[in-house]
Amino acid sequence: MKLNTEKLLMIPGPTMVPNEVLNTMALPIIGHRTADYGALLEDTVDKMKKVFQTKYDAHLITGSGTAAMDMAISNTVDKGDKVLNIVNGNFGDRFYKIANTYKANTMLLDNEWGDMADVEKVKETLEENPDTKVVTIVHNETSTGVKNPIEEIGKVVKDHDAIYIVDTVSSLGGDYVDVDKFNIDICVTGSQKCIAAPPGMAAISVNDKAWEVINKTETKSFYLDIKAYQKKWESSKETPYTPSVSMTYAMNKALEIVLDEGLETRFKRHDKFAEATRAGLEAMGIELFAKERARSVTVTSALYPEGISDKDFRGTLNNDYDVLVAGGQAHLKGKIFRVGHMGSVKEHHILGTLALIEAGLKKLGYDAGCGVDVAKDYLL
Repeated sequence: MKLNTEKLLMIPGPTMVPNEVLNTMALPIIGHRTADYGALLEDTVDKMKKVFQTKYDAHLITGSGTAAMDMAISNTVDKGDKVLNIVNGNFGDRFYKIANTYKANTMLLDNEWGDMADVEKVKETLEENPDTKVVTIVHNETSTGVKNPIEEIGKVVKDHDAIYIVDTVSSLGGDYVDVDKFNIDICVTGSQKCIAAPPGMAAISVNDKAWEVINKTETKSFYLDIKAYQKKWESSKETPYTPSVSMTYAMNKALEIVLDEGLETRFKRHDKFAEATRAGLEAMGIELFAKERARSVTVTSALYPEGISDKDFRGTLNNDYDVLVAGGQAHLKGKIFRVGHMGSVKEHHILGTLALIEAGLKKLGYDAGCGVDVAKDYLL
């Protein structure tokens, strides 16, 4: 089977992976119950904690970010427990579905797709429901190109003594996240977004407050039993089940690259790329979807101009120019497209993508303005 591996991935994950990360996956496999692997895992977890910005426990899971979401819910929620799910996109809704799977008494706090979650509504809901056990939210909704005010909501949740679970799958390592400062009790992330490793590994951080709840909650999963992970870690610096050795190599190198660049520098780079992408699209006459106050720094969502179909536009970019951008999800399918600008993306990737979006739109009969010249002012 012949694959085209030369595509420019400008989607909200998986993202392009640096060669030095890919090369580590060609290293020889080592035994996962050996001192060598234990040292590798311990070093990787230490790096992971630095990126989370937490002093508390962290674990790596062989699986996608959804596995970490599942672990967070299944280990904190018993049947009938009240869970507040803050939703303004497809992945916030995923937390809601997971909580329902474990028979929680779920409260759906729905917000407009395209805008951030309302902090005051969160506060009001918790005041009306003081027995709420868990609150979930997604920091960066890739489905809509929106980021939520997780620091402000963290202060509200702390005052109401619920467990605060935050999905940072598409923001950690690209946007400002400080797990301890933001009062996040459980934070989950994935390998294939801002961290710029291949898909297949997730991470979860857990503080002391969360452990108090976990230790009183009935375990509902075998593979995702976090108490088993903690027990094995404390006894031998291992995972309870066979991990992906190759992915651990990759995560270790990818996290090293993140830390070598510096978190603050990395945040500023992502912010600059987001501004350039937005400005470039607007210069073409494209209307952005997310409200200005809520726009993500890792993915930009935009409305299709009248007469431009999703199939034709993304098909042209993919088939004619080897550039992948994402379409809309759920009720936004066919209405928006999404450009990812996270991880190892460089200036030339942003400028090249904007130039080809412009070319693709013109090919389809839309008189797009020049976005590259505007974007250059942000990048060069």
